[in-house]
Order: sequence, then structure tokens, then C-alpha cells
Amino acid sequence: MALLKDLIEKLQWLPGIGRKSAQRIAFYLQKMESAKVRELADAIVKARTRLKECSACHNLSEKDPCEICADDSRERDRICVVEQPSDVMVIEKTSEYRGLYHVIHGKISPIDNIGPEDLRVDTLVNRLRNGNIAEVIIATNPTTEGDVTAIYIAKLIKPLGITVTRIARGLPMGSDLDLADTTTLSRALEGRREL
Repeated sequence: MALLKDLIEKLQWLPGIGRKSAQRIAFYLQKMESAKVRELADAIVKARTRLKECSACHNLSEKDPCEICADDSRERDRICVVEQPSDVMVIEKTSEYRGLYHVIHGKISPIDNIGPEDLRVDTLVNRLRNGNIAEVIIATNPTTEGDVTAIYIAKLIKPLGITVTRIARGLPMGSDLDLADTTTLSRALEGRREL
């Protein structure tokens, strides 16, 4: 039983997995074919060891630059700023946005001791100074921290003469981008506004 208890405890390290879910997963893994369990474990280890941050946008990728930054068919005069790499995946699913991205890896949150210096904002400003960017779309989550982060970034960018927009409020306040359906997210992108 010690091995099972240890597995249940470790599964609870994952976000959104409480004790009951961890228990269900642990028992499910015991029923799976051994080869499938090895495949799952191997996929976790490969992803963790082979994925790295793109030096341009900070998205996760096996290559540097990432596939999006390297794609010459993308609109190179527009950058969408998101909190996490998972947000890039969500926006890409909409097929509405064809520009570039910048992942800041978090949001300003004094309660969690996360300030602007803890985010990848300085590299965003450097990209903007060195490129021909016409618009920055801020797609931080519609939370208080996301709004504070958006306002902070907008204040840094406006003196550069670049248009700053924020995705529209098609998303409910307090939710995360990766929980939104593609239709809602598409409408939010279409209805973005200048900050």
C-alpha cells in the first residue's frame, strides 16, 4: 500500500488534481497495459527534458526559434502577449490570429510575490525596440492580476508609438484562457480594443 499511497500523493502535485482524482488515476494506471504506462511515463520525461523556451517569444518548443517564430507566413508586425505557453495553444486553436506571440510566464501578483521583474516583459520591450511592430495585443487572463499586468505592459509600450490593444471581454471575469471555448475566444480576439 505504501507504493499506492506514494503515487496518489505525487499525482496531487498536478494542478486541478485533488485526492479523489489522484486516487482514481492511480487505480486506473494499475489497470492499464504495462506498455501504455511506459509510453505515458516516457512522454512525460521526453516533454520535460526536450522542450525549451524559444529565445524570441519564450513559448515552449523543441526548436529554437519555435515553429511560430520561424514561420515566414505569420504576420510579423503584430505580437500577442500571453501569460503562459498553454495560452498560445488555445489562441492557435481559433485559427483567427496569424501574428507572433510573446509569453511572459506569469502575471503581476503581489500576494504571490511576483513583480514585473519576474516576468519576461524586458525581452518584450527589446523585441519591440528592435522590430517593426505595429500592434501589441495583450491577452492576459481577465482577472485582477491579468488586468494589472496588461496596464503595466501598456504603459511601457505606449511611449514606443506602438498601438496596444486588449482582447475583448467575451471571457468571464476570473476565468483562464485555457478554459474558454474557441468561439468565445475568437470573438474576444475580434473585439479587442486599444488600452
